Amino acid sequence: MSNTASLKKEYAERIVPALKSQFHYSSSMQVPVLKKIVINQGMGIAVADKKLIEIAINEITAITGQKAVATISRKDISNFKLRKKMPIGVMVTLRHEKMYEFLERLVRVALPRIRDFKGIESRFDGRGSYTLGIQEQIIFPEINIDSIT
Repeated sequence: MSNTASLKKEYAERIVPALKSQFHYSSSMQVPVLKKIVINQGMGIAVADKKLIEIAINEITAITGQKAVATISRKDISNFKLRKKMPIGVMVTLRHEKMYEFLERLVRVALPRIRDFKGIESRFDGRGSYTLGIQEQIIFPEINIDSIT
């Protein structure tokens, strides 16, 4: 079995019953579940250099194991020298097995590599979404430190 199976198994066997008893849920279907993980990298400087988008796509693809796509601007903003449909970022949406794989690597490998790591905040927005900002992608072992520009 892979690590993904162990994370899903741990969730089903240990976490769901604990949450069910803690919050007095009558059914295990009431326990919150992960639906997707969206990884997004905004590249404001990519307006000047188009190669940065390709580099970012390759890095996010290496980190997630799934092909990333470029995000494009929706409208012109002259102050930023931005035109409609220019690539300005990279994103990938992970679901099912790849989502659990990424979450496992994030929690057990990447986050402990952050210098002076004191944990993550436990605040969610009103809709059940959680946002985590990471300043440097070099915390992931898939990224070679020497290749960073």
